[in-house]
Amino acid sequence: MTFDAPTVIRTKRDGGVLSDAAIDWVIDAYTHDRVADAQMSALLMAIFLRGMTNGEIARWTAAMIASGERLDFSDLRRGGKPLALVDKHSTGGVGDKITIPLVPIVMACGGAVPQAAGRGLGHTGGTLDKLEAIPGFTAEIAKAQIRQQLCDLGAAIFAAGELAPADRKIYALRDVTATTESLPLIASSVMSKKIAEGTRALVLDSKVGSGAFLDTEAESRELARTMVELGTEHGVDTRALLTDMHVPLGRTVGNAIEVVESLEVLAGGGPGDVVELTLALAREMCDAAGLDAVDPAQTLRDGTAMDRFRDLVAAQGGDSTAPLPLGSHSETVNAAQGGTMGDIDAMAVGLAVWRLGAGRSVPGEQVQFGAGIRIHRRPGEPVAAGEPLFTLYTDTPERLPSAVGELDGAWSVGPSAPPVRPLIIDRITSEGDQ
Repeated sequence: MTFDAPTVIRTKRDGGVLSDAAIDWVIDAYTHDRVADAQMSALLMAIFLRGMTNGEIARWTAAMIASGERLDFSDLRRGGKPLALVDKHSTGGVGDKITIPLVPIVMACGGAVPQAAGRGLGHTGGTLDKLEAIPGFTAEIAKAQIRQQLCDLGAAIFAAGELAPADRKIYALRDVTATTESLPLIASSVMSKKIAEGTRALVLDSKVGSGAFLDTEAESRELARTMVELGTEHGVDTRALLTDMHVPLGRTVGNAIEVVESLEVLAGGGPGDVVELTLALAREMCDAAGLDAVDPAQTLRDGTAMDRFRDLVAAQGGDSTAPLPLGSHSETVNAAQGGTMGDIDAMAVGLAVWRLGAGRSVPGEQVQFGAGIRIHRRPGEPVAAGEPLFTLYTDTPERLPSAVGELDGAWSVGPSAPPVRPLIIDRITSEGDQ
């Protein structure tokens, strides 16, 4: 059949179902520049507004996988045994630096993590943007190096490159066209890269709350189930945790500033919520990979996870001992009264950090590694009148007023603590919710 972009766009705009052939065509044509960015942007908005059937999501995902190569590490051995290949992916959160301490923990437990990571998207940060704040670190590594690191070290964190190149282009468009918060587009984006990267098992962190891409727990649960189903259909042992994202994770949001907090976790400290979620995901990854000889928490206590982090950074050109950047201009938000810190709106904090320069407003824009926010008082903690609650950092001071403005109404200090919500809400596998 012969297809054209306006007809495909019109079909979805009017609520129709795209055929397998139409999906295959539009993904291939966009990958090879036969469909313009403006046309794909229109189609993405139509999908955002009209949604997709499960069949459409599955075909869209398969077409994006087919747009590039699919890595295969099944031949790799360590100590004569096949690698315990396992990976993790988060649907995107605020202050979500979990991958940075998590990967070396799983390395220290004997796992092999082929981590195809992404950059910031909308109000959420990206693992690559954070790690590239480390002087010299590069995620642009060749396939031969990925294979070597998996054998020698137990991990590689890399840009997707030729994996699902259609998704790389679509991902950049979603970031700047307000089409990020779409279940079909999130599910297909995540799973196309993860299936193509060659992992055998995958643990998903599906966020719930104001800082998540989807508005409700029901939508986040549906997203998790959809991704688990997509992974299972492609032969990847996939499971998901539903986790809270009403408030930012930890006490820092940004790029380099989150790396610093991740190092605190690897050193045996760090915020309790970051440690709790990191270890919960590590245990899921180890279980999925058949690793039960080492307790993930022990790798933090004995320093082996920190050692693996330093090895990984060095292998990818980084200097883990070099000072990390912090924005040269800052502004502090102080408490007008004493009391107890109430909830902090994760979305507002994410948008404030984006305005500080930690994210992008046009495709390919360079982020500020030193941009970010330090949260001095988390929900439930005592507050004294006049003390700092948030400190904002940027290299471009003209960004400060709009960033501070995003925080207006996003927090409160009152007479009592807000309700405590569980960090881990549910666990979802191919057998159902647990």
